[in-house]
Amino acid sequence: MNSMSNRRILLIDDTPAIHDDFRKILTPEDESNAELQDMESALFGEAPKTVTTVFELDSAYGGQEGLGKLQQALAKERPYALAFVDMRMPEGWDGAKTIEELWKVDPQLQVVVCTAYSDYSWDELLDRLNGHDRLLILKKPFDNIEVQQMANTLTTKWEMTSRARLKMNKLEDLVEQRTLAFKQASELLQMEIDERKLLETQLVQSEKLASLGQLAAGVAHEINNPIGFISSNLGALGGYFSKLEEMLQAYGSAEQAIASPELVMNLKSLRQEVELDFLVEDIPVLIKESKDGIARVGQIVKDLKDFSRVDSSQEWQMANLQQGMDSTLNIVANEIKYKADVVKQYSPLPEVECLPSQINQVIMNLIVNAAQAIGPERGTITLRNGVEGDNVWIEVADNGSGIPPETLQKIFDPFFTTKPIGQGTGLGLSLSYGIVKKHNGEITVSSEVGVGTTFRVELPVRQMKLAG
Repeated sequence: MNSMSNRRILLIDDTPAIHDDFRKILTPEDESNAELQDMESALFGEAPKTVTTVFELDSAYGGQEGLGKLQQALAKERPYALAFVDMRMPEGWDGAKTIEELWKVDPQLQVVVCTAYSDYSWDELLDRLNGHDRLLILKKPFDNIEVQQMANTLTTKWEMTSRARLKMNKLEDLVEQRTLAFKQASELLQMEIDERKLLETQLVQSEKLASLGQLAAGVAHEINNPIGFISSNLGALGGYFSKLEEMLQAYGSAEQAIASPELVMNLKSLRQEVELDFLVEDIPVLIKESKDGIARVGQIVKDLKDFSRVDSSQEWQMANLQQGMDSTLNIVANEIKYKADVVKQYSPLPEVECLPSQINQVIMNLIVNAAQAIGPERGTITLRNGVEGDNVWIEVADNGSGIPPETLQKIFDPFFTTKPIGQGTGLGLSLSYGIVKKHNGEITVSSEVGVGTTFRVELPVRQMKLAG
């Protein structure tokens, strides 16, 4: 029913005359038949008065029939508001059983028990049916005014209850909507908090990189000076030794012209004592190794500077990513040299528009993670790169323990880590994810437990719109 107004009543009684009487009371017609009026007077003491409210009355002569009509009415969305039910019906269900079955189907149905006597006391009936708020009793013989009042009151109660239930449902829907909105707002707030924490951590990391870069610049300046003069001195020393070697060769040739056998013998004895032949052979080797060592120190300083890029860390520029990979690899050499062999599978790359220090940080995180994923036995870390269309890609693969599927979907979440407490912040990969996204790129991972893990970073060669 679209309207809350409901004057539909179901009468369940096994006596046909009772149905006629109720119909005259609740659905009166203008009757002029004197014989009928006499019968009404005999039953009610006086002729029933016309009621202002006309009800729609349906009849059933047993409990099962009444239940069927109730189900049909509900199926048509035309429920009954009220049922008058005779308590004692010899055939089939009695009134108590009938009411139980009716309320199983329609708990909102108001019920009036019609009885002259009953097999149950009123308290027993209320307790059995638990119908204190839906059940009234009508004693026979009926008073037509009482019947009318009950019909009016209980159908009105049904309407008010239905309206209240509708309002309650609307209120519950509103509360649910508000609750959902609050939940969504709470989730958004939590996302903002997490994002703020991530940004703060990125700022701290950026400041650390800047400090590292400043340290690298200072170290480079302080080390490059002694490296310069040591390298220069070694070069001069090498030149001097070459000249001394020429003199030694000349002295060796002059020994044949010495007339004194005693002097010749002394020179040979001194040559053997100072191991002149060994010195002539070993001194150039020592000079060369020293030069190589100085060059190695210089390269380490250069790699540190290239990694941090303090002089332009916040400026987008064209950079050689392959050079960045090698520089970063040198920085973390101590982290991996006892754990894994590094295999390079490089392809020629174009220069990429990026923030080099941040990309180096991503590469460093991936290499360190790969080293930590390798078990007690020595493993392999493979570095690959290549070009696909307008993008370049970098892969860092290991043959370590692999990542379980339930963990794989969380590895980029801030503060998520599988490391013991105190051994990892859970920010390395989330920071890397943020850096790659800042570059309008993608970072993905594939892993198989017991086989290994591969991280892949894809970056555009040119930025369509420079990130902030």
